[in-house]
Amino acid sequence: MKTLLLSADIENLSLASKLLSEGEVVGIPTETVYGLGADARNGSAVEKIFLAKGRPQDNPLICHISSMEMLSDVVSKIPEDALLLAKAFWPGPLTMVMPKGEKISPITCAGLDSVGVRMPSHPVALSLIEKCGFPLAAPSANISGKPSPTTALDVFEDMQGKIPMVLDGGICDKGVESTVLSLLGETPVLLRPGFVTVEDIQGVLGKEIQISQGIVNELSSSEPVRSPGLKYKHYSPDADIFILDGCLEDFANYVAKNSDQFTYALCFEGEEEKIPCKCLSYGKKEDDSTQAKKLFSALRELDKLGAKKVFARCPDKEGISLAVYNRLIRAAGFKIIKL
Repeated sequence: MKTLLLSADIENLSLASKLLSEGEVVGIPTETVYGLGADARNGSAVEKIFLAKGRPQDNPLICHISSMEMLSDVVSKIPEDALLLAKAFWPGPLTMVMPKGEKISPITCAGLDSVGVRMPSHPVALSLIEKCGFPLAAPSANISGKPSPTTALDVFEDMQGKIPMVLDGGICDKGVESTVLSLLGETPVLLRPGFVTVEDIQGVLGKEIQISQGIVNELSSSEPVRSPGLKYKHYSPDADIFILDGCLEDFANYVAKNSDQFTYALCFEGEEEKIPCKCLSYGKKEDDSTQAKKLFSALRELDKLGAKKVFARCPDKEGISLAVYNRLIRAAGFKIIKL
């Protein structure tokens, strides 16, 4: 199969819509990361996503919509909390898990009775979904387990020969996948952190929410999950990553004693001269939004540089930094060294 990498103009949006209506998979931009889109109602189309990514079949996909009217095609019940959160954060990087509607393929939801749904804010994604007239199942457009793509070229490199088309909508603004919140019980549960933070959600709902242990801890392989990004090793380059939790001085000392010619440090901007090995930065220490935007591109760059071992500076665990920490511990396979 030949994969076309095309600008997201009106003509190519129409071509993408036609391919999606015919049951094909298209690489699409969102404000978070690029996704692999397919008709969420069409089980055979969705199966092509799993095949292209090499994704485990028990890992559910998120449905993307372009309007509140389309939400009724995806879920069977809309909780009051969902309406409040949608008004505050949609279009935007918040996914809400609700009871699945009959029109959505069970394959999209990994056989669960629930479905994650969000309304992306990227104008290309919104225009494409509206043109299609149906919700798109769209996980990140990378080979399963590898760093998520934040540019169309990232998608093309991973998916060349596996899908017919990638729409280029520029660099993703946020850089990490959406926040995922379960609304299935009386108390909302954060399943995956993202740009919409715990504090943001609690501010709108006026009540505390629960935080899933799976955000910072490894889940059992037999445990079912209602959100992508919880169960398996994710976001990982070929290099072996170790997170070093401590101050910069202790980090530098540890790296000095344990590095070789194939070792890199993944650090914050401005720290490079203080670390005695080759370095790659992933944003500013005091700016968690830059960390989120640059993390995946830095992880991909490590592969291009030939890194074999990576020592990573540990981000904070509050606000958007919680999302960065969540992605990084999965990239490291939960290998954390306390300094």
